Amino acid sequence: MTSSDRTAFVTGASTGLGYAIACALAREGYDLAVADLDIGMFEALLRDDAVKGRKVVPLRLDLRVEGDIAEAFEGAVGAFGAVDVLINNAGRTLLKPVVDVTWAEWDDVMSVNLKGAYFLSQKFAAHCLKRKAPGAIVSLASTHGMTGLGGRSVYGISKGGIIQMTRMLAIEWAKDNIRVNAVAPSTALTPSREKILNAQMRETMLARIPSGRFITPKEIAAAVCFLAGPGAASITGHTLPVDGGLVTN
Repeated sequence: MTSSDRTAFVTGASTGLGYAIACALAREGYDLAVADLDIGMFEALLRDDAVKGRKVVPLRLDLRVEGDIAEAFEGAVGAFGAVDVLINNAGRTLLKPVVDVTWAEWDDVMSVNLKGAYFLSQKFAAHCLKRKAPGAIVSLASTHGMTGLGGRSVYGISKGGIIQMTRMLAIEWAKDNIRVNAVAPSTALTPSREKILNAQMRETMLARIPSGRFITPKEIAAAVCFLAGPGAASITGHTLPVDGGLVTN
Protein backbone atom coordinates (compact mmCIF):
# COMPACT_ATOMS: atom_id res chain seq x y z
CA MET A 1 0.00 0.00 0.00
CA THR A 2 1.37 3.42 -0.99
CA SER A 3 0.64 6.73 0.72
CA SER A 4 -1.71 7.61 -2.14
CA ASP A 5 -3.95 4.73 -1.05
CA ARG A 6 -4.09 5.85 2.57
CA THR A 7 -6.19 8.09 4.80
CA ALA A 8 -4.96 9.94 7.87
CA PHE A 9 -7.09 11.35 10.69
CA VAL A 10 -5.45 14.45 12.20
CA THR A 11 -6.76 16.21 15.31
CA GLY A 12 -6.22 19.90 15.97
CA ALA A 13 -5.44 20.37 12.29
CA SER A 14 -6.82 23.86 11.67
CA THR A 15 -3.78 25.78 12.94
CA GLY A 16 -0.16 25.47 14.08
CA LEU A 17 1.52 22.08 14.15
CA GLY A 18 -1.63 20.23 13.16
CA TYR A 19 -1.95 22.38 10.04
CA ALA A 20 1.68 21.72 9.10
CA ILE A 21 1.26 17.99 9.71
CA ALA A 22 -1.91 17.82 7.61
CA CYS A 23 -0.17 19.62 4.73
CA ALA A 24 2.87 17.34 4.93
CA LEU A 25 0.71 14.22 4.90
CA ALA A 26 -1.24 15.54 1.91
CA ARG A 27 2.02 16.11 0.05
CA GLU A 28 2.92 12.51 0.82
CA GLY A 29 -0.29 11.44 -0.89
CA TYR A 30 -2.64 10.91 2.05
CA ASP A 31 -6.30 11.84 1.96
CA LEU A 32 -7.28 13.60 5.17
CA ALA A 33 -9.94 13.59 7.85
CA VAL A 34 -9.16 16.74 9.82
CA ALA A 35 -10.78 17.50 13.16
CA ASP A 36 -11.06 20.53 15.40
CA LEU A 37 -13.51 22.33 17.67
CA ASP A 38 -14.86 24.51 14.85
CA ILE A 39 -14.90 23.26 11.26
CA GLY A 40 -15.10 26.88 10.10
CA MET A 41 -11.44 27.17 11.07
CA PHE A 42 -10.47 24.88 8.17
CA GLU A 43 -11.02 27.48 5.45
CA ALA A 44 -7.28 28.22 5.11
CA LEU A 45 -6.30 24.56 5.04
CA LEU A 46 -8.88 23.73 2.39
CA ARG A 47 -7.45 26.49 0.18
CA ASP A 48 -3.81 25.51 0.73
CA ASP A 49 -1.92 24.32 -2.35
CA ALA A 50 -0.53 21.42 -0.29
CA VAL A 51 -3.92 19.68 -0.17
CA LYS A 52 -4.89 20.20 -3.80
CA GLY A 53 -5.76 16.90 -5.43
CA ARG A 54 -6.43 15.24 -2.07
CA LYS A 55 -9.81 14.53 -0.48
CA VAL A 56 -10.07 16.52 2.75
CA VAL A 57 -13.02 16.06 5.12
CA PRO A 58 -13.36 18.53 8.03
CA LEU A 59 -14.93 17.15 11.20
CA ARG A 60 -15.99 18.78 14.44
CA LEU A 61 -14.37 17.20 17.49
CA ASP A 62 -14.22 18.12 21.16
CA LEU A 63 -11.89 15.56 22.74
CA ARG A 64 -13.43 16.25 26.15
CA VAL A 65 -16.75 14.73 25.00
CA GLU A 66 -17.04 10.95 24.62
CA GLY A 67 -19.83 11.17 22.07
CA ASP A 68 -17.84 13.59 19.92
CA ILE A 69 -14.96 11.12 19.66
CA ALA A 70 -17.24 8.35 18.43
CA GLU A 71 -19.14 10.65 16.04
CA ALA A 72 -16.02 12.20 14.50
CA PHE A 73 -14.28 8.88 13.96
CA GLU A 74 -17.40 7.31 12.50
CA GLY A 75 -17.67 10.35 10.22
CA ALA A 76 -14.15 9.75 8.95
CA VAL A 77 -14.85 6.07 8.30
CA GLY A 78 -18.09 6.96 6.57
CA ALA A 79 -16.32 9.45 4.31
CA PHE A 80 -13.36 7.25 3.36
CA GLY A 81 -14.36 3.67 4.14
CA ALA A 82 -11.20 3.20 6.20
CA VAL A 83 -8.69 5.16 8.24
CA ASP A 84 -5.07 3.97 8.12
CA VAL A 85 -3.23 6.53 10.27
CA LEU A 86 -4.20 8.47 13.39
CA ILE A 87 -2.34 11.62 14.41
CA ASN A 88 -3.12 12.69 17.99
CA ASN A 89 -2.05 16.32 17.71
CA ALA A 90 -4.74 18.38 19.46
CA GLY A 91 -3.73 19.72 22.82
CA ARG A 92 -3.81 22.63 25.17
CA THR A 93 -1.27 24.09 27.54
CA LEU A 94 -1.44 25.69 30.97
CA LEU A 95 1.20 28.06 32.28
CA LYS A 96 0.58 28.30 36.01
CA PRO A 97 2.33 27.56 39.34
CA VAL A 98 1.30 24.26 40.91
CA VAL A 99 -0.24 25.97 43.95
CA ASP A 100 -2.60 27.96 41.72
CA VAL A 101 -3.87 25.15 39.49
CA THR A 102 -7.57 24.41 39.92
CA TRP A 103 -9.30 21.06 39.73
CA ALA A 104 -11.19 22.19 36.61
CA GLU A 105 -7.98 23.31 34.87
CA TRP A 106 -6.33 19.95 35.57
CA ASP A 107 -9.33 18.10 34.16
CA ASP A 108 -9.50 20.31 31.07
CA VAL A 109 -5.85 19.80 30.08
CA MET A 110 -5.86 16.07 30.86
CA SER A 111 -9.14 15.48 29.04
CA VAL A 112 -7.84 17.00 25.81
CA ASN A 113 -4.16 16.03 25.90
CA LEU A 114 -4.35 12.51 27.32
CA LYS A 115 -7.82 11.10 27.90
CA GLY A 116 -9.16 12.17 24.52
CA ALA A 117 -6.08 10.87 22.73
CA TYR A 118 -6.39 7.54 24.54
CA PHE A 119 -10.01 6.96 23.64
CA LEU A 120 -9.59 8.12 20.05
CA SER A 121 -6.69 5.66 19.77
CA GLN A 122 -9.03 3.00 21.14
CA LYS A 123 -11.56 3.77 18.39
CA PHE A 124 -8.86 3.66 15.74
CA ALA A 125 -7.42 0.34 16.93
CA ALA A 126 -10.87 -1.26 17.11
CA HIS A 127 -11.39 -0.13 13.50
CA CYS A 128 -8.08 -1.71 12.41
CA LEU A 129 -8.80 -4.94 14.28
CA LYS A 130 -12.24 -5.22 12.72
CA ARG A 131 -10.71 -4.79 9.25
CA LYS A 132 -7.77 -7.06 10.12
CA ALA A 133 -5.62 -4.28 8.69
CA PRO A 134 -2.40 -2.64 9.87
CA GLY A 135 -2.42 0.88 11.27
CA ALA A 136 -0.17 3.57 12.66
CA ILE A 137 -0.71 6.04 15.47
CA VAL A 138 1.57 9.02 16.01
CA SER A 139 0.90 11.23 19.02
CA LEU A 140 2.36 14.63 19.78
CA ALA A 141 4.15 14.49 23.11
CA SER A 142 6.57 17.24 24.19
CA THR A 143 9.98 17.71 25.71
CA HIS A 144 8.00 18.95 28.73
CA GLY A 145 7.04 15.30 29.20
CA MET A 146 10.72 14.32 29.31
CA THR A 147 12.28 17.12 31.37
CA GLY A 148 11.26 19.36 34.25
CA LEU A 149 10.37 23.04 34.00
CA GLY A 150 8.55 25.24 36.48
CA GLY A 151 5.09 26.57 35.80
CA ARG A 152 4.11 23.87 33.31
CA SER A 153 3.33 20.93 35.60
CA VAL A 154 -0.08 19.92 34.28
CA TYR A 155 0.94 20.16 30.63
CA GLY A 156 4.18 18.27 31.29
CA ILE A 157 2.39 15.52 33.20
CA SER A 158 -0.14 15.13 30.39
CA LYS A 159 2.65 14.80 27.83
CA GLY A 160 4.52 12.36 30.06
CA GLY A 161 1.30 10.38 30.01
CA ILE A 162 1.32 10.41 26.21
CA ILE A 163 4.84 8.95 26.24
CA GLN A 164 3.83 6.11 28.55
CA MET A 165 0.56 5.60 26.66
CA THR A 166 2.66 5.15 23.52
CA ARG A 167 4.63 2.33 25.16
CA MET A 168 1.59 0.57 26.59
CA LEU A 169 -0.52 0.66 23.43
CA ALA A 170 2.42 -0.34 21.25
CA ILE A 171 3.02 -3.49 23.28
CA GLU A 172 -0.64 -4.44 23.31
CA TRP A 173 -1.13 -4.02 19.57
CA ALA A 174 2.27 -5.04 18.17
CA LYS A 175 1.04 -8.52 17.23
CA ASP A 176 -1.81 -6.90 15.29
CA ASN A 177 0.59 -4.73 13.25
CA ILE A 178 -0.76 -1.52 14.75
CA ARG A 179 2.26 0.66 15.40
CA VAL A 180 2.16 3.38 18.08
CA ASN A 181 4.81 6.10 18.31
CA ALA A 182 5.14 9.71 19.42
CA VAL A 183 7.06 12.84 18.51
CA ALA A 184 8.28 15.10 21.33
CA PRO A 185 9.01 18.61 20.03
CA SER A 186 10.64 21.44 21.87
CA THR A 187 9.27 24.93 21.20
CA ALA A 188 8.39 25.55 17.56
CA LEU A 189 7.73 29.01 16.21
CA THR A 190 4.20 28.56 14.99
CA PRO A 191 2.37 31.76 13.97
CA SER A 192 0.63 31.94 17.36
CA ARG A 193 3.89 31.43 19.25
CA GLU A 194 5.67 34.10 17.24
CA LYS A 195 3.08 36.63 18.36
CA ILE A 196 3.39 35.93 22.09
CA LEU A 197 7.14 35.31 22.51
CA ASN A 198 8.99 38.57 23.11
CA ALA A 199 12.76 38.92 22.70
CA GLN A 200 13.54 38.09 26.36
CA MET A 201 11.34 34.98 26.33
CA ARG A 202 12.99 33.78 23.13
CA GLU A 203 16.45 34.31 24.54
CA THR A 204 15.61 32.32 27.68
CA MET A 205 14.15 29.46 25.68
CA LEU A 206 16.99 29.33 23.17
CA ALA A 207 19.54 29.13 26.00
CA ARG A 208 18.18 25.63 26.78
CA ILE A 209 18.51 24.34 23.20
CA PRO A 210 22.03 23.14 22.23
CA SER A 211 21.41 23.78 18.52
CA GLY A 212 20.72 27.42 19.32
CA ARG A 213 17.56 27.69 17.25
CA PHE A 214 13.88 26.89 17.43
CA ILE A 215 12.66 23.89 15.48
CA THR A 216 10.16 24.48 12.68
CA PRO A 217 6.67 23.06 12.19
CA LYS A 218 7.89 21.47 8.94
CA GLU A 219 10.58 19.56 10.85
CA ILE A 220 8.01 18.21 13.29
CA ALA A 221 5.67 17.31 10.43
CA ALA A 222 8.50 15.44 8.67
CA ALA A 223 9.10 13.34 11.79
CA VAL A 224 5.39 12.55 12.04
CA CYS A 225 5.26 11.52 8.36
CA PHE A 226 8.25 9.24 8.83
CA LEU A 227 6.77 7.45 11.84
CA ALA A 228 3.41 7.13 10.09
CA GLY A 229 4.90 5.75 6.90
CA PRO A 230 6.35 2.48 5.61
CA GLY A 231 9.93 3.52 6.34
CA ALA A 232 9.15 3.08 10.04
CA ALA A 233 7.53 -0.34 9.64
CA SER A 234 9.64 -1.85 12.44
CA ILE A 235 9.40 1.11 14.83
CA THR A 236 6.80 0.98 17.58
CA GLY A 237 6.61 2.14 21.19
CA HIS A 238 9.11 4.95 20.75
CA THR A 239 9.08 8.70 21.34
CA LEU A 240 11.24 10.68 18.95
CA PRO A 241 12.50 14.01 20.33
CA VAL A 242 12.65 16.78 17.73
CA ASP A 243 14.31 19.31 19.95
CA GLY A 244 17.74 20.49 18.82
CA GLY A 245 19.32 18.33 21.54
CA LEU A 246 17.36 19.79 24.47
CA VAL A 247 16.62 16.54 26.28
CA THR A 248 20.24 15.39 26.04
CA ASN A 249 21.64 18.67 27.39
